[in-house]
Amino acid sequence: MAHLSHLCLPAILLLSVMCLGVSSQPNADNQRLFSIAVSRVQHLHLLSQRIFSEFESSLQMEEQRQLNKIFLQDFCNSDYIISPIDKHETQRSSVLNLLSISYRLVESWESASHSLSGGSAPRNQILPRLSELKTGILLLIRANQDPSEIITDNSNFQFVPYENYYQNLDDDESQRKTYELLACFKKDMHKVETYLTVAKCRLSPEANCTL
Repeated sequence: MAHLSHLCLPAILLLSVMCLGVSSQPNADNQRLFSIAVSRVQHLHLLSQRIFSEFESSLQMEEQRQLNKIFLQDFCNSDYIISPIDKHETQRSSVLNLLSISYRLVESWESASHSLSGGSAPRNQILPRLSELKTGILLLIRANQDPSEIITDNSNFQFVPYENYYQNLDDDESQRKTYELLACFKKDMHKVETYLTVAKCRLSPEANCTL
């Protein structure tokens, strides 16, 4: 009997290792998808900062001051998307909630990104990178949602395009429109980068997710 137990031990250990490998594979895939998504949004955030800085540098100091003052009093279109109000609320939000908000933010820029294209070569990279990021976030949503909370491509993510946000601006306010559009894009990409980074960190219990 003891001899039989000794023979079974290697098989039990092998089975345990195999089971561990199977159970850890989904988490490894999840981490890989998160890493790709975070990398993509980081690139978009850096790109938004670069384009905004280029535009600001073309303005006079007084123009910068006035436009910044106006922008602080206005709202971005995405401000109507309910999202964490500060870093503490961000840390308390669930992974699925952070992913859902990120999806909405990215989707809200798909139409508006056409207004960002042209004039500067890097701007032409925005739309395809937004589309790639949106697809990646949707895969992450599906991988991290509860079976009872099935989310499809179109059911819960409808949002008004940015064109409607600027419909009341006159043609002679194009400078203000450009400033606000670029500033909002930079602001939103920073939000998405923060939310995806925190969500990714949640999958590593040993990591410090403090913002």
